[in-house]
Amino acid sequence: MTTDPRHDPAILTELSPADFRARLPELLSVYVAAMRYPRGTEYHRAPMWSEHSARAGWQAFVAALPEAPDTIVGIAYGYRGDTRQWWNQQVRAGMRHSGRPPEEIDRVLADYFELTELHVRPDMQGRRIGELLLYALLRDRTEGTVLLSTPEVQGEDNRAWRLYRRFGFQDVVRRFVFTGDARPFAVLGRSLPLGPDLVPHHPHTLDDPDGSSTS
Repeated sequence: MTTDPRHDPAILTELSPADFRARLPELLSVYVAAMRYPRGTEYHRAPMWSEHSARAGWQAFVAALPEAPDTIVGIAYGYRGDTRQWWNQQVRAGMRHSGRPPEEIDRVLADYFELTELHVRPDMQGRRIGELLLYALLRDRTEGTVLLSTPEVQGEDNRAWRLYRRFGFQDVVRRFVFTGDARPFAVLGRSLPLGPDLVPHHPHTLDDPDGSSTS
């Protein structure tokens, strides 16, 4: 009996900033499909994603399947948070409006990694590719916490929410509306480093597709 290659674990590759910028059209097509945004959104997002790749602590991973290693099916990236960044200022305002004391706000935003984007192509979802990408992106981070924002969903009933809860993310701000987007978002966070219980079932797929690593 042969193994269905569609069930093989994804291969993850870390991108350099130059590689990331060179492959932006392909990366943004995954993003637009996963978010179900209208075609053309990628042209507006490209300059921002390109600028993000120059920020301190930036890191990105992409996922591909063993039978099509040159076709990206998932993307995750982020960078070190900073008080001068728009997202930091928005979250700070949201925490303040929710009644959080200044010392707590300063503590949460003092040393964090912003998980900016994590997307898997819709036809590839449900295969734990998001789990592999999330683990790869967070496993070696040196910041004290990781923060992210995700659209609110009734009952937290979608794959993104289940993944973040499984990884131990807790509420920071709920039902927050970012400037320029009418949808309510949740800001979630958790401490770093990750615990050993979160190592994916196929750790050899992280930068080591042949499984030869013993680390």
